[in-house]
This record gives sequence, structure tokens and C-alpha cells, in this order.
Amino acid sequence: MKYHDPMRRALLTWYRKHARDLPWRKTRDPYAIWVSEIMCQQTRVDTVIPYYERFLSRFPNPKALAAASEDEVLSLWSGLGYYRRARLLHQGVRELVAQYGGAVPEDPEGRRSLPGVGRYTAGAIGSIAFGRCEPVVDGNVARVLCRYLGIQTPLGDARTEKRLWAEATRFVEGPDPGDFNQAVMELGALVCTPREPDCGACPLRRSCVAHRTGCVGTLPVPKKRAAIVRKEVRVALPVLPGGEVILHRGEAALFGGLWAPVSVDGADPAKLRDAVRSLGIDVGPMRAVPGEVRHVLSHRDLRLTVHRGRARGFLPSERVRAFLPADLERVGVSTLTQKLLAHAGWGTGE
Repeated sequence: MKYHDPMRRALLTWYRKHARDLPWRKTRDPYAIWVSEIMCQQTRVDTVIPYYERFLSRFPNPKALAAASEDEVLSLWSGLGYYRRARLLHQGVRELVAQYGGAVPEDPEGRRSLPGVGRYTAGAIGSIAFGRCEPVVDGNVARVLCRYLGIQTPLGDARTEKRLWAEATRFVEGPDPGDFNQAVMELGALVCTPREPDCGACPLRRSCVAHRTGCVGTLPVPKKRAAIVRKEVRVALPVLPGGEVILHRGEAALFGGLWAPVSVDGADPAKLRDAVRSLGIDVGPMRAVPGEVRHVLSHRDLRLTVHRGRARGFLPSERVRAFLPADLERVGVSTLTQKLLAHAGWGTGE
């Protein structure tokens, strides 16, 4: 299919009229585009904007980010979630500075050699920053292509993924590949939405297989999802006489590997006490705070009980530290940790 195909032309015309005014669309800086693409993964755009602006204000170029500590990076990511993204971005930029002097390589192989840069991110940077005809496939693109082409195999299926990348590669060929890729993503975000798509406003409706055959509501075919499992978790908040709370580097899956309370699965308080002591924390009796904190992850419905107690001392290490409320503003903590601290009344004088 050639670039002058009506589908491509109609989509680009629509995009130039309806594209949202987003800060990362005002630059062709590959580093800034890289940051925006990582932040936007699994996160709403309106949530990302203030984080993106603060992040680039603090780390305006790769060398500034590479020189930062992990805690500095995570403190600016705090609340955005999926903290592994921040670590991989940090690692990738450090590798970029070490191997390329901070200049993002134009060739896709060079970009994909960097930690955290997969096929999608490399394609977004290549097409938007460098004007290269490189495809992207994210959730929005997959939904648009599945409906437009009438793809009947499930998302996540190897056949579907292969077909989607092949079609995206075919369609991106031509002028303005960056705008084209963003146009497909924008169409999926604003018009060809998962529920109640606005087919009347779609520039592709006349040639869309799903619209023509009346199966928009059944495409794309979803992949099977694991059942959500309810799980009990106990967490400890040992507080020193000076009011500092003792935290450790938390579980990656639950706390993103950020500073967090000690936690154990299950309902046994003795197991929690053993976990606290194993980290060199000397704490007196810990009492459960009334009520529980609920936190829902993709496949887990967590019910967390907070146990608060007075700590007599601890062994500081890279994994265990004490914090006052002001200290937490300089390091990364997850939204869940913030909820747990608030539930226990820590930092409020209670």
C-alpha cells in the first residue's frame, strides 16, 4: 500500500485537525520523546503531563538524568506507578551516555540495544524524532488495526502480534511517519475507543471492515485474563521515639522496589514480627490499626492490615532506613505506601 492511499491521507488530515495539544508533541528531541513514551505506557495522558514537565525540568538532557541517583529519579516518579519503567529509563540513559555520549542513535539497532527500549519505544523515537519509517504497535494501534482490517485472532496470540507489526510496517511507509504513528494512536485514544467507539467521527469508517460488517463491538478479540485473587497482607510500621518510621526496600511486585513498610503475605502477626526482626529492627509490641487498606492490582485484590509499634533501634543499611515526613519528598515511595502511612496516622502527630 502506497503512502497516497486514501486511508493514510484521511487519517493524517484528521490528526492535524483533532490532535491534542500535548507537551511532547512540541519537540523532536529524541530524549524528551523517549521520556514521554515510557511515562505514557499504561498511564493516562492527563496524569502524565505534570510528571513529564517536572521530570524534564529537573533532568533536561540525558547527562543530567545519568548523573542522578536512583532515589532522585524515583522521587520524581513517585505516584506515577510501574516503577520498573523509571529504573529501566535511568539505566538506558546511563548506557546512552556511556556508549553514545548522550546522543540517541538514529539507527533502530542502536536504540534497541539500550536497556528498556523495546520495539515499540524504538519505533516511536525513530519515527517522531528522526522521521524514519518505523512502526509502532501499542494497545491503541492494535485496536484500530484489528477493527480496520477485521483481524479475528485474539490479542496476545503470536499470529496476531506478527500480523499487527507487519501491517503497521506497511502503513507507516511514506511521508510524515511520526505524525502517522501518532495519528493511529490518537484515533484509538479519542475515537476508536475500547467501549462505545464513535464510528460516526472516524475518518476510516468507509473502509473499516469492522464498521462495514457490524462487528466493531466484538473486535479486537480479547486475550484471556487471569482471575483476580484476593490476598491478605500484613505490614509493619515501626516508629522511633523521634517520630521516624523505619522502611526498607520493598517487594518489586507490590511496592515497585521503593522504600516501603516491611510486609508479609497472610494473616499471621508472628510472621510479620519475624520479618521485621530479620532486618535488624528492634521493635516492641505492634498493634493492628483498626480497618484495612484495599489495593487492587491487575490480578490481585489486596487487603492490607497495618501494625504499628514503637521501635527501640535498628541497623541502618542500604536496605533499611528511617524517615521523617519531609525525607520522603526526596525519595520514591509508592501510592500504596502513602496510603498505608496515612491509614496509620503517621506524620499527623498521632
